[in-house]
Parts: sequence; C-alpha cells; structure tokens
Amino acid sequence: QIIFYEDRNFQGRSWECMSDCADFSSYLSRCHSFRVESGCFMAYDRPNYMGNQYFMRRGDYADYMSMWGWSDYIKSCRMIPQHRGQFRIRVYERENFQGQSHELMDDCDNFQDRFRMSDCQSCNVMDGHWLMYEQPHYRGRMMYFRPGEYRNFMNMGWSGSRFMSMRRITDSCY
Repeated sequence: QIIFYEDRNFQGRSWECMSDCADFSSYLSRCHSFRVESGCFMAYDRPNYMGNQYFMRRGDYADYMSMWGWSDYIKSCRMIPQHRGQFRIRVYERENFQGQSHELMDDCDNFQDRFRMSDCQSCNVMDGHWLMYEQPHYRGRMMYFRPGEYRNFMNMGWSGSRFMSMRRITDSCY
C-alpha cells in the first residue's frame, strides 16, 4: 500500500494505491511526496512504466524530487510482488540474446570484474525480481525486471547507458 500526496511533506490532496497504476493523471495533477505503508514499488517518471525508475520500500518520502534529483513528478508505479524461492536470470552482452551470456542466482556488484563482460543489453528472468544498475556496486539509474524475456532494453525506455551491476529484490527489501 502506498499513499501519494500532491505537495511536499505529505500535504495537499492524497491518493491511495494498492496495485499497479499506469497513469496518475486522473487521480492527482502532481505528486511531491508519498508514504509506502507496506510492500515495495517501482516509481516511474513517465506514464506506462517508462522513463527513470526508483525502487521504493516501506518508509516516508517527504520530498523525493530533491532526494532523487528528479525534475518531473512520478507518473506511474508498479507493485513488486514478494518472491519466495530461488532467483535465476540469464544476462546477455548484446540485444536479442546475443554475445556472451551468464546465468546468475545471486547479486552481482560488477559485471566487468566477475565475467569480463563490458555490457548487458538483454536478459531472460526465469525466477524472482531483479534490479539492474548502470554503474558497478548498485549505483546510478536502475531498471526493474520481473520474470520474462527482455530482448532490447531500449524498447523499455532505457537510453544509452550500460548495466554494470544487478541485485535480487529479496524478502529483506520488505
């Protein structure tokens, strides 16, 4: 469960959300703060789960725009279901499952150091939910991946940057 507020510090009109929402515009004209009361969510700065993303866990976000450095409001959000069991993903160096590939079942803080792989441009998530980061050691912009095939990250609104690290979204995130 997450509550969005029009103004900073949980002021103004609010809207409560308990699932995915592809476009906030019919509920709130803007969003400057929010409170995650349970679960984990991904926030997006464009409708339809596109654009910059940020992982949100339980807590208060009184002024997320300055905290994340965003210049635009949250426009959509996706609830991340809690996953129990194994994690498994196959990452590929190039789009369309081409080039060097590796299967992972745990976090990887640096693709280059661990696999001598300079980039990750496609993946197949078999089990679990994952976050990929554009810099080593889980830094920089991130993207959320749930089970499925991802042939080309550019089609998902990711532009120009590489993914250099990834981690599982585990029970400890909740």
